[in-house]
Amino acid sequence: MKFREIDIRGLKESPVKLISDDWALLSAGKPGEWNTMTVSWGGVGELWGKDVVFAFVRPQRYTREFIEGSDMFSLSFFGGKYKKELSLCGSKSGRDTDKAELTGFAPVFDNGAVYIRQAELVLVCRKIAFFDLNPDGFIDESIESNYASGDYHRMYVGEIVKTLEKA
Repeated sequence: MKFREIDIRGLKESPVKLISDDWALLSAGKPGEWNTMTVSWGGVGELWGKDVVFAFVRPQRYTREFIEGSDMFSLSFFGGKYKKELSLCGSKSGRDTDKAELTGFAPVFDNGAVYIRQAELVLVCRKIAFFDLNPDGFIDESIESNYASGDYHRMYVGEIVKTLEKA
């Protein structure tokens, strides 16, 4: 299966739908040492004169170790397909399971990034910033209900360096 590079501004789908409804896999690492996890929170936009994504990862997630140790990460979108496999990647830890083996997802390694071959759309990103969420900044008190364990997300900002669409 081949991909072709497109301009991020040419997306046919709403980024909100892609992330919130269809879900994505956030992946980072290198051959032999990589992990992926399901995300359904995040965003796509412009910041500091760059096309960017905003990805949120809790401290206990195994994938966070790979994002911390990498300059690159990716978001792989599946057009609403593979929900069972995405659910597994969101509920099982790569510390204990081989998600690629359990799901059949095949990693593609591309100039320091890893993404999933079965994806319909891939955003390859260069990590440019991170921010730890602080509950002191929550104006809407209902947000706190997402953090019963006090495990506040780290937000990663990634510059979109390549947008790939299934050819």
